[in-house]
Amino acid sequence: MAFLRGTWRFLVGVKDALVLILLLLFFIGLWGVLHSRGPLTVPGGAALVLNLNGPVVDQPSEQSTLALASGNSSAPRQIAVRDIVRAVDRARTDSRIKLIVLDLDTFIGAGQANLQSIAGSLQAFRRAGKPVYAYATAYTDASYYLAAQANRVAINPLGGVLLTGPGGPNIYFKKALDKLDIDVNVFRVGTYKSAVEPFLRSDASPEAKAAEQALVDSLWGSYIADVRAARPAADVNAVLANLPARIKSADGDLATVAVQSHLVDQISTSVDFGRGIAKLVGRGSDRREGSFNSVPLGRYLAATDSRDSGPAVGIVYVAGMIVDGDAPLGTAGGDTISALIAKALTNPDIKALVVRIDSPGGSVLASERIREALVVAKQKGLPIVASFGPVAASGGYWVSTAADAVYAQPSTITGSIGVFAVIPTFNRALTALGIGTDGVKSTPYSGDPDILRGLTPDTKVILQASVEDIYRRFTGLVAKARNLPVTRVDEIGQGRVWSGKSALDLKLVDGLGGLDFAVAEARRRAHLDVDARTIDIERKPSRTAQLLAALLSTSNGDEIDTQAARDPFGQATRLGQARILSAIGEASAVASGPTIQAHCLSCSGLVPPRPDYVARAQGLLAKTMALAAR
Repeated sequence: MAFLRGTWRFLVGVKDALVLILLLLFFIGLWGVLHSRGPLTVPGGAALVLNLNGPVVDQPSEQSTLALASGNSSAPRQIAVRDIVRAVDRARTDSRIKLIVLDLDTFIGAGQANLQSIAGSLQAFRRAGKPVYAYATAYTDASYYLAAQANRVAINPLGGVLLTGPGGPNIYFKKALDKLDIDVNVFRVGTYKSAVEPFLRSDASPEAKAAEQALVDSLWGSYIADVRAARPAADVNAVLANLPARIKSADGDLATVAVQSHLVDQISTSVDFGRGIAKLVGRGSDRREGSFNSVPLGRYLAATDSRDSGPAVGIVYVAGMIVDGDAPLGTAGGDTISALIAKALTNPDIKALVVRIDSPGGSVLASERIREALVVAKQKGLPIVASFGPVAASGGYWVSTAADAVYAQPSTITGSIGVFAVIPTFNRALTALGIGTDGVKSTPYSGDPDILRGLTPDTKVILQASVEDIYRRFTGLVAKARNLPVTRVDEIGQGRVWSGKSALDLKLVDGLGGLDFAVAEARRRAHLDVDARTIDIERKPSRTAQLLAALLSTSNGDEIDTQAARDPFGQATRLGQARILSAIGEASAVASGPTIQAHCLSCSGLVPPRPDYVARAQGLLAKTMALAAR
């Protein structure tokens, strides 16, 4: 037996050594490949291809090195909106770029505010006399919004345009919690603080439903106005008003309906579309049918990246759920971001800060930690400007109160000035299982809040008072920052969510515009040149992850994706499934997060599903099924 154990340990050691050697050889080879390439160049008279094969976000979530190396990551590739906007802006004045091709065949989506930012850059590109062409097998809300900005829009013969607009069902857990004998104790301030309703009700309250209806009406109105301005012949509302009749008259041919409705210009296969682009910019270097002279997004950015020096505006990213402590990219860790801000203050080139917020909120303590770090920067003489992305609500809005000026897009989802506390208790469930609890106390509050035996009346009083105190602090911060009476802030607070356009009317923001507007304002306040550089202030991925990402980005094709045809209804179905999983994952994160939070759970149904929440929900469902199978 001892001989067998020794042999087994020897074999395990050999296996571990081989794995280490293989990994070492892999990274040596990777380093060699990346450093043996010549300088990246941009071909003359080329098309810049924006192959948006994934969701567009403010800050892509960090993926593990192993997942990148193996290609086994379940999360879709995320694209930073800043990369798209920067590439389009550079291409506008780059004589080597003749036109832009939007490859939207595998575009998952983006928040409407980010779509507006991209659209603004594309429109500026067109005003410079350069055309934009769009192609996809099927278009849904986000992809069609971008396609509408193009000079010419093409669709696959097997595709169609399916627009649904913002809104849809939310998930409510009250009956399921009752069946499990689990009590969720909620303490809140705000008539419209609907973030906790999934734990308390089986449907939306009338107040929450009315507020959300007003919000989606505002977002859809903004969408329709933008599409009509870019493509006057496309009357989306008229198309939706009698869509079944239009489809029936076209014998079910959705692509033909899209052309007849002036939503698109031509029906074309991807190869034929590529041939048409080749007539304008020349054939691709590989000479394959459908290829054309082009440069992909990642390569173009790498080839045009400059290493400037001198005065700069630093851009701090608060993206994802705000959590205590450190957190990876795509999640706003209070300690991580405050440390990054403190480090930025040691850089003498940074003369102003823009805080880019795309977050539904989260931990109050973490939100305050980030705000305090920004206040310190302001005390050192740096102007602070806030830029709102798709969502800047609750804790996200809390952070913005440190800013000298705030900018949002018309379709930004913001406000949700309210606070709540969530504590689940399991005393009924334990009793039903025959499990008793007992113990001793040194004070009346020993062991509180007691999730095993339930909350005492005194504990409930303390928690409600704490929530009300933080709400008073929240409204006080907003009142001081926005120069409004506290009573007025309380009226427009109460947890209600607003669109950016409504927020401007309510004086919750100072102006409408994207990140470029905020950067321009920061330059003006810091007395910098209009073209002063920017520095992204965010946690950097590991060196290995950067090497892998750089290698993978260069493998991006330079022609339209030729995968099998996409089904517009299939896209909508998959998006709906992802939204449900994202809602479950976020509810789980809220329930297991800090006791007191400033979080807008209702905001999530109006933006693309978060991959981290989807993964969290998938893990929960897998565990549930495993337990049920025992």
